[in-house]
Order: sequence, then C-alpha cells, then structure tokens
Amino acid sequence: MFDSLSLLIGQGESGNAVLITFLIYIIAVFVIAGLSNKLLQGRNFLSEYFLGSRGLGVWAFALTLAATSSSGGSFMGFPAKIYSHGWVLALWIGSYMVVPICVMGLLGKRINQVARTSGAITIPDVLRDRFNNATFGLISVALIIFFMTFNLVAQFKAGAEILRTLLGPIEAFNSVVESLPSWFSNFSNESTDYVFCLVVFGIAVIVYTTYGGFHAVVWTDVMQGVVMLVGVVVMLPLAINQASNAIDPGDSTKTGMALVTEEMGKMLPPRYLTLVIESTEALEADISIAQGTWLSSQGFPLYGDATRIFRTTTRCPLEKRSGLAVVEAIEIVSENDRQRSWRALETQNAAETETAADLGKLKVRRVLNKASLHIPEGYPVAIEDISLKPGLLLPFEGKDGKQRIAMLYSILTPKEKRTSGAPLDVFLFQILYTEGRILETELAGYAEQIQEAPYLEDLKLVDIDEGFYAYGASEDQRGAYLTAPGPDETEANGFLPLSLAISFFFMWAISGTGQPSNMVRLMAFKDTLTLRRSIFTVAIYYTLIYMPLVVIFCCARVLLPGMEAEADRIMPQMAVTLTSNIGMGWLAGLLIAAPFAAVMSTVDSFLLMTSSAFVRDIYQRNLNPNAAEDKIKKLSYFFTLVVGLAALMGAMFDPPEFLQDIIVYTGSGLAAAFLAPVVFALYWPRSNHQGCIAAMLGGFGTHLAMYCIGFLNGDGFTPYRLFGTDPIILGLAASFIVGYVVTKSTPPPVDTIVKKYFYKKMEE
Repeated sequence: MFDSLSLLIGQGESGNAVLITFLIYIIAVFVIAGLSNKLLQGRNFLSEYFLGSRGLGVWAFALTLAATSSSGGSFMGFPAKIYSHGWVLALWIGSYMVVPICVMGLLGKRINQVARTSGAITIPDVLRDRFNNATFGLISVALIIFFMTFNLVAQFKAGAEILRTLLGPIEAFNSVVESLPSWFSNFSNESTDYVFCLVVFGIAVIVYTTYGGFHAVVWTDVMQGVVMLVGVVVMLPLAINQASNAIDPGDSTKTGMALVTEEMGKMLPPRYLTLVIESTEALEADISIAQGTWLSSQGFPLYGDATRIFRTTTRCPLEKRSGLAVVEAIEIVSENDRQRSWRALETQNAAETETAADLGKLKVRRVLNKASLHIPEGYPVAIEDISLKPGLLLPFEGKDGKQRIAMLYSILTPKEKRTSGAPLDVFLFQILYTEGRILETELAGYAEQIQEAPYLEDLKLVDIDEGFYAYGASEDQRGAYLTAPGPDETEANGFLPLSLAISFFFMWAISGTGQPSNMVRLMAFKDTLTLRRSIFTVAIYYTLIYMPLVVIFCCARVLLPGMEAEADRIMPQMAVTLTSNIGMGWLAGLLIAAPFAAVMSTVDSFLLMTSSAFVRDIYQRNLNPNAAEDKIKKLSYFFTLVVGLAALMGAMFDPPEFLQDIIVYTGSGLAAAFLAPVVFALYWPRSNHQGCIAAMLGGFGTHLAMYCIGFLNGDGFTPYRLFGTDPIILGLAASFIVGYVVTKSTPPPVDTIVKKYFYKKMEE
C-alpha cells in the first residue's frame, strides 16, 4: 500500500501538477491552523476558540460570512441544478445578492450589542440570557444539532466527491485504492475510492478545525473566499470560449455565449431507462461498471436505431459467470448532444487502462421500462399458477389514448411478497408506440393469448415509467433550458413555476438571515463601521460568484453531455475538462480548490457551531458552570473531533443522494425555527420565553410537516407545497403568528431583563 502511495505522489506530469497545486492549498490551510492555535495562548479560551475575541475587521468578517454561506451547495449542488434545469437558475438564486443586506442590516448591530451585553458566545447563549431561561437555550441547542447533522453529512459527501474527481484520472490513485485491505470497503456500500477520499477529506478538515478554532476557521475562510472568486473568474472565459468552439455553428451568425444559448434552445432532456448489458467477449474476472460509464449497442440496432447512446446513473457489477448485468442509465436524445456523447464514449474506451479495455467489450442488449402490474383481489387463479413469463403480452392505455400492448421482461417483486390486490413491480421491454399493421398484429396476438388463458384479461399495467421528463421532454417544449419554469424530471409544472419562484426569492433572503452560523459571525465583528462596509463587500462578492456560475454551467451542457448521471460532480469535472483542453492540467488543482474551499469553509463553521453547542450550551451552562478553562479546552477539542467523526461516518454509511436538496432543507428549516424568536428577542421588549419557544417549535414543526407529507405521498425528499409555495413561507408564517399570539397570552418579562437589553446604553 505504501509503495502505491509513493507512486501517487510521483504520478505522471499532468496528474502530478494537479496534485501539487491542490496540496499547496491544503498545506496553507494547516499553516493557518497552526498560527491560529498560537493565538489561543494567553487569552480567554472560550471566547477566542469560538468567537475570535469579537475582533474581526472588514475583510475577515465579510469573507468569513460569505465563504460560510457559499457552501458545498453553492459549488456542487447549485452547479448541478444549473446543469439540470438551465437558465431559470438565475431567477432561482437571484435574491441571494440581497442576503447580506438582510442578514447584516436586520440583525447585525443589534445581535452584536445583545451578545456583548450578556457575554454570549453562541446563539443559544443569546436566547437563554435574553430571557434568563435555560430551557429555551437547550431547545435551540437541540434544533441546531438536528439540522447540523444533516448538513454536515451532505458537506462531507461533497468534499469526498471533489477529491474523487481530482484524483480519479491519476492511475496511481486507482492503484492505491485497489491496494487497500478488503476490510476497508466493508465500512460502506459506496465505492472504495469514495470511502478513501471521504476519509482523507474528513481527517484534514477535522484536524485543522479542532486544532485552530475560530481564528483558523475565519482566516481559512478568507483564503477560501479568495480562492472561490479566483476559480470562478478563471473558469468563466474558458467555459464560454470552449463551449462556443465545441458547437458547429452551421448557418448561425452568433458567437460566444449567444451561440451557446442558441444551442441550448435545441436541447431535450435525457430519458431515464434500465439497460440489460452484456460482454461481447468472455471475461477473465468480474468487473465493476462505474457510475457515469458510456455505453452503446456497438452498432446493433436497438428497436431500429443503431446510434443510441447511454450513460449509467448507478454503479453495477458484471459477473464473469453470467456475462450479463442490469443497470440504470440515461439516454441522450438531442442530436447534437449525441454526437458529442459518441466522442466521449470513444475517448473513454481508448484510454490505455485495463478498465477501458473491459468497458470496450460492453454492449447494450435490451432497453427496459419499469411499471406495476395490477392483479385484482379475489383473482380466480393463484398467483404462483399465473404464467408470468418473459414475452407475456399486457395491455395499457398509451399517452395518445389508444389501447396498446407491452411485453413483459421480468418480475421484480419477490415471490413471497406477491399477493392479489397488490401491484407487482415489473420490467417491460421498451414500450414502442407502433401504428398501422404492426399495432394490429400486436392486438391480435394479445387476443389470441386471452383465448388460450382467459384469466390473463384481468391483468392491467399501471404506473408505466417511460423515462421521459415530466416537463421539457416533448417537441413543443424544446428550448425549456432557456426559459422558466425549466425542465423537471418529476414536476409537470416544471422546475420553477411562478409561485415557487416567488417563494424562493423570499426564501434565500430570509433563510440566510435565519442561519445560526451567520448569526455567530454577527457576534464577532469589531465595530459598526466594519458592519457597514461588510454589507457592501459581501453583496458584490455574491454577485461575482453566483451570476458567473449560471453562465459557466449552462456552457457545461454543451461541453459535458450526459452529466445528469452524476450531476453533483459537474463542478470538479468541468474544472478538469476546461484546464485539460488548454493543456494546463495543473490549473485544475486551483479550480477544484474552489468548490473544495466552499465545502471546507462550511464544514469548519458547522463543526465549531455544533461543538460549541455541546461544550458551552450543554456542559458549561447547565452541568458545570464553574468548569476550569483547561477542562473546557479539552472538551472543546474532544467534541469538535467527535462531531466531525460522526459526520464522516454518516457520509460513509448513508450519503445523501442530492446535495442541494439537503442544503435547501436545512437552510429553510433553521430559518423557520430561529428567525422569528431571534427577531422578537432583539426588537420586541414585550417578548417572553413562552412566546419565543412557541415560535421556534411552531416554525420547526410546520416546516417539518411539509416534508413529512411529501415523503408519505411518495415524493421522497421533495416537500408538499401548499398553494405551490415553499415550506419556509408556511414555517415562517406559523412561527411569527404563533409566537405573537402566545406572547400576548402570557405574562410580560420582568422589568430587570427589559431594562438590561433595551434601556441601558450600550457600546457600539
């Protein structure tokens, strides 16, 4: 294994250059952590470790706030959304430019004053001291830990995916992964290379956060904020130039981004299907077909078309013994995308590696659709006696309203779970909309089948999944990537209908304001002048980050077709592609450092916030108020380490499928729970702990209920949207209304508390 590690460091000129560039960045992070640890010496440990002694200037304060907000969702999930839905993401993210005005302008000065008056170090500290109520502090701690658990796991996954993309093309990295002991892969259902990258990322970020504390986080945030901005500025012209050069303009007179946009107007979304694949030659051993592998029928006509091309969306083993495998995939349907995809397939199979040689032998043998087969209750024949064999003809009503015939390929539901009245999950041979004599022949074949076995007439196909996007797949919707609402796989109204666009416009501004991680930053700036200048700085910074990202990843639709198969990897893959195309592979290390920086800057902040919840808000404030500083110091290190390792384990055993969905859930959930009680606490002298606790729980419960309803409706992690609005709107409305009603219905706070926070002159 150690020989392989040495080989990894010395691997080939291009891969070595990328790796060295990236390692320089990582080393800089640890140098900052070491210097920050020295600042802890001789100062109040808690205040310094978790708040940097409240002495942040303009650049440190502005960039740490910006970098923390620009998380793995900004540089991994957001690009994936742009790639999947197109230009409409400019509207989706539009209000993020005003987040600093809302966050700093609404809460900044006041929360800093209250925190200095009470000596608060954390947000639960602020809420507990403002109302002199320990229960309120503990409830807020519990909610922070609940949401941070989700968010940290998602961010750790993003960090691992970035490293995997960076190291994946380096052959020595694959040698290291293959040389790992067999027990290493037993920790997770994910691939060994993912687990390896996750462990490397996790150790790096946990160690520097644990060792350096708040100053390490702030100054790495400053560096990471600069790296993110540089990465975007470098990628923008490269993306526009290379995407426009990849397009055959034909008769078009357009150039640059105008040509790219015109090309996007011709695109249709891919089709999700299931493939049966086989090896054209005998295999020497079992092989693993990675997610994102290009496949074709190798010239064999699939339902009359020999040019169809597919990309796998899941990892799949192909056993030597059977030589067959079933794998989920997308089919590229736009003609120009097909041509670019064929070039990608040829490049994949031409690589001088053993894996590429195996992939070159693979061929798509069958294309399947998923469906459910309904067997009525009280069916006259026992299910085990029904002849459910491949080739069985089954009727269904097509999208055009005509009766049509499908052909059974296999039953997915295990025999022991097959009961009458319950649908069976099945695979069908790809559904074809035949006409004329062919359709007549199919119907005649079905009629003959019913004559031989009349009981088969009651079998009905339902919930047929033909793999098309719910919005954007039809010819009359071609160009959906250019306009609202944008294509969507599951929503018939598109990705961003008007009601949802309005919700998101408010959601980003309000959500950013309601984040405890941002509120902590507001407790650490030096003075009011710093706050005012930082508002201006962060607004410009966000504009320079998010708007170019929309342009860059619209270009990615041209340069990298088929990335819907692994959309969360589009950012690092785009960085590698752009730099490889200009012969400057080393630059990929810097560009990939941008999303890596985004993830690290968020993870370190969330680690500190979660560990401070345990050390300050639970242990010191409730269990041992007189704890010695040395003990608090050891516990701070310990909990930062433990929380980080727990998140690493979560990302290893059950990583979330869609990073940006987790970001949206935790961001909107925290805002729904925290914004109303914090606003009441800061600005309403009449507010009391009963009303603010009710506001917190009301917002949290309403927001969570929308997600639970969506889950129970079979929509997975997609929430139920009452009147088409995002759950944060309902959550905030419930939080403010419940908080106000309960406050007015309960006794006012004691005068001493009100005078302390509202009538005493406070320092700026």
